[in-house]
Amino acid sequence: MSLICLSDFEAYAKDHLPKATWEYYAAGADDCCTRDDNLLAFKRIRLRPRMLRDVSVTDTKTTVLGTEISCPIGIAPTAFHCLAWPDGEMSTARAAETLNLCYVASTYSTCSVEEIVTAAPDGFRWFQLYVYRDRKLSEQLVHRVEALGFKALVLTVDVPYTGKRRSDIRNNFRLPPHLKVKNFEGVFEEHCGPDNYGVPANTLDPSISWKDIYWLRSLTRLPIIIKGILTKEDAELAVEHGVQGIIVSNHGGRQLDGELATIDALSEIVDAVQGRIEVYIDGGIRTGSDVLKALALGAKCVFIGRPIVWGLAYKGEEGVRGVLQILTDEFRLSMALSGCRNVAEINRNLIQFSKL
Repeated sequence: MSLICLSDFEAYAKDHLPKATWEYYAAGADDCCTRDDNLLAFKRIRLRPRMLRDVSVTDTKTTVLGTEISCPIGIAPTAFHCLAWPDGEMSTARAAETLNLCYVASTYSTCSVEEIVTAAPDGFRWFQLYVYRDRKLSEQLVHRVEALGFKALVLTVDVPYTGKRRSDIRNNFRLPPHLKVKNFEGVFEEHCGPDNYGVPANTLDPSISWKDIYWLRSLTRLPIIIKGILTKEDAELAVEHGVQGIIVSNHGGRQLDGELATIDALSEIVDAVQGRIEVYIDGGIRTGSDVLKALALGAKCVFIGRPIVWGLAYKGEEGVRGVLQILTDEFRLSMALSGCRNVAEINRNLIQFSKL
């Protein structure tokens, strides 16, 4: 079977994954308006290509926080990869290592951070973190990943509570007995109450606030990136609190339905930070021209979530490599067709917002 674009991988995954698993990955909050608008918003943006620019040689390399990567495409943190492929996050890590791309490992991985590092010892990795009511849980994870050579912490800030995902409620979604949140193995063994995505309900700390950025900075020398920012006001506060980056994100439309599509929020955040910290984006990126549009609006790198799971469902590591390679090839082609020879030549002059 020849899969030539990311929507082909999506169709394959939908046909081959169990219904409840597919719906867990696909779910948005409430009516899924934000989930869907993440994709539609990219289609509202038009490109203004330049011609006769000698694009015989193109270069997709860039850097994030000073580390060179082969292309400004990374793997966003998504949970439970072993639902899609037996060795889950280990396959994901190996694919990222092979292509020299950044992989943000999720706290809610079905492989431990130690297993991920063993699978891809030379990979470039960040770690996604939540803040828990029991701060020791967060502290211990920070120290583990720093010792293992992860290069940054990605603090998710848009989940004081979990959004209402109707399909998961209808399906009574639970991890199957043979899988667990491996980073917490042994921590919740005696818990017998309500479960929320593999950990006890009410484990997340809804009191998290900006002062906790200082607390996190006191624990580690790793750079801190905040994931879940959608406004210029919060972007300014992020800079003031000394973080090194922002991921413009709405959690794939899985939290507050009706909030901004990420590509619609990007420009005001880029304008607010004025180059003082790096800005990245996830949500709705499905083609190489989507990557080009995001970079033209000021993103340093894009991160993709659901398509990685589709690749896993197809052929594990090979499938993830396939998804990333297709997106990279499409990005390179979109760059050339718009007259850009390298990432530095991509700028806002490429963009025209549709009047429709």
